[in-house]
Amino acid sequence: MTKTAGIVAVSLFVSGLCIAPFAMAAPAQQNKMKTCNAEANAKGLGEGKGDERRAFMKECLSAKPMKAAGGTQQSTQQNKMKSCNKEAGAKNFTGDERKTFMSTCLSS
Repeated sequence: MTKTAGIVAVSLFVSGLCIAPFAMAAPAQQNKMKTCNAEANAKGLGEGKGDERRAFMKECLSAKPMKAAGGTQQSTQQNKMKSCNKEAGAKNFTGDERKTFMSTCLSS
């Protein structure tokens, strides 16, 4: 009886290891779907646009994620932050003066 219970426990553990990658992939796909929906809406491809929206969503969802240096929105923001920081440092801004400068620089 214990041998059977041990085999069952090991087989459940192994099957759990096989299923785990699929469970982790679901949130990434959901995030991609949210991002693509937001982009479609921003481009004026609302729910009623039919074929145009469908084509955009297909292309967006099938696109491979870009590498960090590849020009994603996050890396663009990071590059902007770096350049603003460098410029504020060159001008020797500190405290509130630096905060105001950074705010204006990053929003432009």
